[in-house]
Order: sequence, then structure tokens, then C-alpha cells
Amino acid sequence: MRIFGIALAAALLASCASAPVADRLEVYPTQPSETIALQDQQVLFWDAATRTDRFRRMEDFFAGIEATSAGDVRELPAGSPLPAETAAAVDAFLASSNAAGIMVIDEGKVRYEKYGLGFGPKQRWTSFSVAKSFTSTLLGAAVADGLIASMDDPVTRYIPKLAGTAYEGVSVEQLATMTSGVKWNEDYTDPNSDVAKMLTVAPVPGESQAVTYARTLEREAPAGEKWVYKTLETNLLGVLVEEATGRSLADYAKEKVVDPAGFSGDLFWMTDLTGGNIGGCCLSLRLSDYARFGQFVLEGGEGVVPQGWFAEATGRQVAFDTPGFGYGYQWWTYPSAYGAQGIFGQAITIVPEDRLVVAVVSNWPVASSRDLRLQWGGLVQKIAAAD
Repeated sequence: MRIFGIALAAALLASCASAPVADRLEVYPTQPSETIALQDQQVLFWDAATRTDRFRRMEDFFAGIEATSAGDVRELPAGSPLPAETAAAVDAFLASSNAAGIMVIDEGKVRYEKYGLGFGPKQRWTSFSVAKSFTSTLLGAAVADGLIASMDDPVTRYIPKLAGTAYEGVSVEQLATMTSGVKWNEDYTDPNSDVAKMLTVAPVPGESQAVTYARTLEREAPAGEKWVYKTLETNLLGVLVEEATGRSLADYAKEKVVDPAGFSGDLFWMTDLTGGNIGGCCLSLRLSDYARFGQFVLEGGEGVVPQGWFAEATGRQVAFDTPGFGYGYQWWTYPSAYGAQGIFGQAITIVPEDRLVVAVVSNWPVASSRDLRLQWGGLVQKIAAAD
């Protein structure tokens, strides 16, 4: 499984107005307060100390849109602590994986919450591809609102500028499951890969950078027949939601996620050169709010998404060769669980049978590690098996 490592270079220059006083608006654009050199704006090339510093304050370096915390914050009452042996295993993983924080919510109650790297409960940490599952949830909200008529609709119904491109004939569902059949290179080590170049494409007035880059792509398989992990497709999904709703992702998220999930802190979501939110990456939240989002999903998102939406979105729409693993609508599926995950060790893992949500934010030594992902999966299983 490949986890998105986005090139952040373009976002710093996104055009947004200066932020107004926060208590006058619930959603507002922000500008970075610190400048970093152009060659230093790609997260994959930051050293560990730089990542530890910047992951908790991405809004200081990149333009974005802020959404204020919920008016009615969801309380997370304390539950019984994890058994000593289980807690020790979580402590050990937090230290060995360079995690900034881990929270365990069992039946709606907090059984474990600890922090590292000088991070704390009132600070935010970047999400990377965990944001994909937020964008998927906003897609569901737009379906519930009747703004997206059907998952079978062609994407060109909502993004007409994709007509005549490789995305002609691709459905919304195929975009959500990354089975468009469009050729794509998500190699984070290759500076000439699509993922490295997609946000450096020169912006075209009135057109998202995702759409501009999509024009350059070719088809390699019939739509619906081949799964390839493509961050561009989540960015396009974000554009689709913004076009359908007439609102930024952060604005729509304020109504559809932040408020109903009861977030305790503000949401920050980065923008690209055209000022639109980046659907596939880069929102920042408190650890407890990542956990609140997981709890909101676990409970079904009543009143926000269609009934049964999360069962479908987190279901195995695409089955991988490894038994039990697959991909849904921007959610990873595992044996008896599902979740959101991002590079450098960000994750929200949900075990529905045990009513369990486990959230982690991290600064792994490397962007993507199969070994650390497997360790995380094993740790969640251990927590689920605890009394």
C-alpha cells in the first residue's frame, strides 16, 4: 500500500485574503506568517527536527482556510485505563515510532491519551492523506444534500472542464475508488513523477490545478478495471465537491464534520495555487478531533451522510491480493477494521465490532514504512482484545 507524499511547494503562494478577526467569521482564509525557501517546501526533504517543528504548525508556512471549532464541543469522558500490559505496549510504540500522540476511545470513552515530541492536546498536527477520508465524507454529505445526484454520474457532469480528457466517461464512484483507469505515477522518490509535479503546474485562471494537470494524463485501462493509488483523484474529488456545493471544502466541513462531530479546536486546510482546498492532503487538527471524527464515522454520521453511507464507503470496494485488505471510498479496509492513513505515521483506525477508535499523529523516521504500518495494525488488535 502506498501512502501519499504530497509536494507542498505550490501551496505557499496560494492567493487568499488576509484573515479577518476569527470571532467575526466561522470560516476564513489565512496567509502564512513565516517564509521558507522554495527549495525547502517539499516535506519529503525535511529533516526529522524540521518535521517535528513544522508538522504542528503548517498554517505558519502555507496558505489555507480555517474553520472554527464546534459551538457544542463533544465531551470525551474518561473510561477505565487500558490494562497495564496493553498500556505499556502503546507507550512503547509511541516512543519507538516517534509518535506525537495516541488516543484510544472505547465505547465513546477515552482509555488512553499520551503525547510525545513536545506536542500537546491543544496543538494541531498535520494529517497528510488522512484528509482523503474527510473529503470522502464531504462527498457523502453532498449526496445526502442532493447536490450530487448519483455515484454513477460522470465526473464531467460536475467538472465540465474534464470533458475530452482521460477522465471522460469516468464515474464519481470510480474516482472515489481510484479505479478510473487513468495512467499515473505515485513514486515519491522520483522528481518527475506525477505526484511530484501535480501541484507545480502553472495555474490557469478559473481552473483548479488538479484539473489543469488532469488534462496532461492518458488512459491505461478501461474505467473500473484497475486500481492505482492516485492522490490527484482525491484532489479532483475535492474539486467535484466544491463545484457541486459552491463552497470550499473547509467551509462545507465546518457544517458537515466540525460541528456535528463536536471538534474542540479549529480546523486548518491547506490550499493550492488557485486558492482551493487540497482534497487529498493537508488539513490540521488536534489529536482529540481526529478521534472525534473517527467516533462520528463509527456512529454513522446520522443527518450528514445518507443512511448506510459509511458501510459502503468503508467497505472493500476494491480487494487487494492480501486477504482482508482493500480500498473503499478513500478509506483503507483491513481485516475486521477500516481507517484513514497518511505518510509519516498519521492514522485513524476504527474497529466497529469493538466500538473502538484509535488515532495517532507521528513523525516517523521515513514517510512510508510497511513494517511500522504492520506494527500499528498489531497494536490496534492488541488494544481491541484488551478488557
